[in-house]
Amino acid sequence: MKARTAVLLASLALGACRSAPDYGRQLPEGWPALIELGPGEAHPAFGSQWRERAEILPALERSIAWTRSKHSERFFPIEGIDHARALASLERLKELLEESRSEEDFELAMASEFTVYESAGWDGEGGGVLFTGYCTPILPGRLEADDEFSHPLYALPDDLVKGEDGAILGRRTDSGTVPYPTRSAIESSAMLAGKGLELVWLRDPLDAFIAHVNGSAFIQLEDGRRIGFGYAGKNGREYTSLGRELVRDGELDRDEVGLPAIRAWAAAHPDRVQEYLNRNDSYVFFTPIEGKPRGSLNVEVTGSRTLATDKTLFPRGAPVFVTTHLTTKSGQRIPFRKLLFDQDTGGAIRTAGRADIYLGIGPEAEGLAGRTQSEGQLYYLFLKPEAFALREMAQ
Repeated sequence: MKARTAVLLASLALGACRSAPDYGRQLPEGWPALIELGPGEAHPAFGSQWRERAEILPALERSIAWTRSKHSERFFPIEGIDHARALASLERLKELLEESRSEEDFELAMASEFTVYESAGWDGEGGGVLFTGYCTPILPGRLEADDEFSHPLYALPDDLVKGEDGAILGRRTDSGTVPYPTRSAIESSAMLAGKGLELVWLRDPLDAFIAHVNGSAFIQLEDGRRIGFGYAGKNGREYTSLGRELVRDGELDRDEVGLPAIRAWAAAHPDRVQEYLNRNDSYVFFTPIEGKPRGSLNVEVTGSRTLATDKTLFPRGAPVFVTTHLTTKSGQRIPFRKLLFDQDTGGAIRTAGRADIYLGIGPEAEGLAGRTQSEGQLYYLFLKPEAFALREMAQ
């Protein structure tokens, strides 16, 4: 168990002014990603989630199924949480959601049995997390290329090398493994073309890019069929935000940046789109899917109940509580205080100060995800050691 006091004593190691949060800042080596909240510190209120249990339980059951698998054991312990405690926490949460007789009962039971851990956040001290959104867009496409639809989504190439944990190691060559080419190099060289890797063809490069950023897409075909594609891998290169680049160059105002504004800018500047897309070195490969998209745990992701984080820092499958805001089409900021599950990996997230909320499928989710960029707090929930010990003895 890593206490907040240890973090506070070392806080000078981060330096830098606290008035300008740098959400992409890496934690110093050896620093905890989770900070236990003490009895006197403000805890989030979970009670209202009991009323939403019908939405929560399917996502919770998927986390339980994954954590029960033998495969999951290799990812524990992490942040002082061992595999048995992680699984018991999920199972007990399910019991409390099903057996509590009221919101108040659920709130009291959670307070009695669960320890709350706060994400170390951008500053290593619980200073906050920047939440963004992602979704599964529905995009027009065709199974054969033509003059209108000429931008493919590619399957995973045979020369891309992954490690046992799924990490991208590079490209296989006769002389050994080398870094996989960047987006710009892949696009300009047409190195993947004509190898039978084209899965579907989209109308414009921005649509393909949106599929890449979200890691999944449903493609609407002319005959009315809708086919799905999910994440299969990537080139291992660093992600650069298109919106941030457009703001930096003065193409969009910071207050208006979001997917609708980016689409409008692209429509007005078709000759400049590829230049900006190529600033993002990351490139994603896809695989056909049946049913709903799956996250990095290979379980279905659930709108407003699945979170994507840096899995080198945080426990997979864990219950989390998010407090932040979402922005509606009219610009209204609405509170988002929900119980989610850490079931996916953020392709561009390499820090305790960032997390991605999965917001669902289709145009409404796409618009909401494109507008979501809000500060907030991220909490992880695990059985208290004494509650866990009692549960173990009773079994």
